Amino acid sequence: MRQEIINHLEKPDALEHLYRSNSTEFAKAFSSIYPEIKDDKLAHYWHARLSYERSEISWGTKNDWYFVIIASILAGIIAKLPFIFNIKPEFFYTRNIGFIVFPALTSFFIWKRKIPNTRILLSAGGFLFSAIYINLLPDMPNNDTIILACLHLPFLLWALLGTNYIGLDLKNDESRIDFLRFNGDFLILSGILVIAGGLFTMIVIGLFKAIGVKIEDFYFDYLAVFAGAALPILSTFITHSNPSLVNKVSPIVAKICSPLVLIMLLIYLGAVLFSDQDPYNDRNFLLVFNVLLIGVMAIILFSLAETSKNNQGKGSLYILLALSLVTMVVNGIAFTAILFRISAWGITPNRMAILGANFLMLINLVFIAVRLYHGVIKKDEKSSVENSIAAFLPIYVIWAIVVVFVFPVLFNFR
Repeated sequence: MRQEIINHLEKPDALEHLYRSNSTEFAKAFSSIYPEIKDDKLAHYWHARLSYERSEISWGTKNDWYFVIIASILAGIIAKLPFIFNIKPEFFYTRNIGFIVFPALTSFFIWKRKIPNTRILLSAGGFLFSAIYINLLPDMPNNDTIILACLHLPFLLWALLGTNYIGLDLKNDESRIDFLRFNGDFLILSGILVIAGGLFTMIVIGLFKAIGVKIEDFYFDYLAVFAGAALPILSTFITHSNPSLVNKVSPIVAKICSPLVLIMLLIYLGAVLFSDQDPYNDRNFLLVFNVLLIGVMAIILFSLAETSKNNQGKGSLYILLALSLVTMVVNGIAFTAILFRISAWGITPNRMAILGANFLMLINLVFIAVRLYHGVIKKDEKSSVENSIAAFLPIYVIWAIVVVFVFPVLFNFR
């Protein structure tokens, strides 16, 4: 993006196209090169435009709201399909929960990024193939490979969303980092909307109950379903239209959480040493720490984003380095535990899936820790740590593809 801005500095139309393709990445790249081009009149205009902060909330255009309303209704209809066609809810939702959310969000960014038709067809084909595949798998509720496929498929749909969020340059690590930051902002705003929706639900039910009208069944069967389906689309629209609304919150939250998580991990590791529980025979131990490792990586990313923006001292980097090292120890314990279980009781789909995920996260954490070490000792660019996370995303996607499409055949649906 930096080089493209420099190459098109004398072409206002080209700069506008770059900005509209990915406004967040454009602003970041332009800010980094502005000291070199500040004497240019067009650069001065763009600096003023990008530096201007809205004091009001942007509610978009009529077309934006048409899209949000139509996409929300379609998502709600998908969510209601089990009741329309008498499909078992357990079968439908375990396999199709991702299709309620991600096709609509992907369509939003296809529209906003002006994605080429070939990419649109590939995205549509990916969603269609995934939907047909997951629903044609046998109806075996307790089958491990099918459960794993259902758990990993939403991650693949999320990755498909990410390819359209990034736009045309799929190999750009900065764009991947921007997508991860967007997810943090999206989750925070979604959480706020969920709280607001919960309060609204309590008020509505309470008011109708006070006059003797039982509205609960209708409310949760229809209004709550469509509102829940609309929430991700609405959160995405608001976050995209107001990038400065919550993008300063997630790094601050992460910055506060990182020392707390570090302390918690140290205390927990100490408690494990004196506990009667054996992590090498406790499946819940492995599950909890896999979820924990994903959360810690997110905290490291958002904390680094906050540190790089404000040019703070080394204190934050020391905390993140310590957090990475402690998390490596935790992941190492989980990794050796699953190896022990495989050597003692043999290979199963669950053990192979956890082993692969633990191995990838352990390698990723090693890269992060090494980059953080160089950032603290040798004062290297902190963005390299962020890139070590972004560069690993395709590897996680490949592993998810293996679990979803290869494991059921490899383990003969057991």
